[in-house]
Amino acid sequence: MDLSYSPRFSIHRVWAMVLRYFYLLRGSIPRIVELAYWPTMQMLIWGFMSEFLMNHSEWFVKAGGILIGAVLLWDIMFRSNIGVSLSFLEEMWSRNLGHLFASPLRPYEWALSLLVISALRTLIGILPAALLAIPLYHYSIFQMGLPLIAFFVNLLVFGAAIGLAVSGLVLRCGLGAESLAWAVIFAVAPFSGIYYPIETLPDWVEPIAYALPSSHVFEGMRAASLEQIFLVDRFIWAVVLNVFYLALGLSVFLIAFKGARRRGQLLQMGE
Repeated sequence: MDLSYSPRFSIHRVWAMVLRYFYLLRGSIPRIVELAYWPTMQMLIWGFMSEFLMNHSEWFVKAGGILIGAVLLWDIMFRSNIGVSLSFLEEMWSRNLGHLFASPLRPYEWALSLLVISALRTLIGILPAALLAIPLYHYSIFQMGLPLIAFFVNLLVFGAAIGLAVSGLVLRCGLGAESLAWAVIFAVAPFSGIYYPIETLPDWVEPIAYALPSSHVFEGMRAASLEQIFLVDRFIWAVVLNVFYLALGLSVFLIAFKGARRRGQLLQMGE
């Protein structure tokens, strides 16, 4: 009897995988430090740049800590993507895929556990930087209130969707494609309008930008910071696009997994 598949969804198997990744994280101080290190460094660099621009630019004087807020929100998307990709790659590097799927664990349960641990890693990485910005620059991203939750969730989902798609590509192409885990998310950044309005882009690029949920989030962030309003239409567009991209990313992951399993690659992949 094939034990690699169970006919029913099991929340216990999902929770078991979440605990596995959590224990790996908890048992490694360098991993925890690394999660908080890069967001904090980016916050420091861009925070000082923001303070300089606030003294030389009327727009930034009105916007307050808009650059710091943009950096922190960008890092949510980046951390979410890397959280999925690294947890996946660690299984490949340790040649553990065969062990995992000798159990009743199903591929979509594994994908769900990757999404959960990615959200946890993102929170661990972002919170120290966000809190440190308060005493250093007198800027709190939490002053956005409820819109911040909408921004956070949308960027978290979009980053995770990219991470799932990249993981699927690595399954299909092998570890030679692992650099995509870092490259793809940065390819999206110029079209997301992180530090500038989308209207800054050439006219022919704007439709590409508006096809990304991240561009709607950052436009909404600037409206919340500059005009103290929440753009509902931007939020709706971000949610609709995120549903599409998450379904696409999950489909790419599951199709690639099915192909790798059929070709017998799960036992062959590793460092």
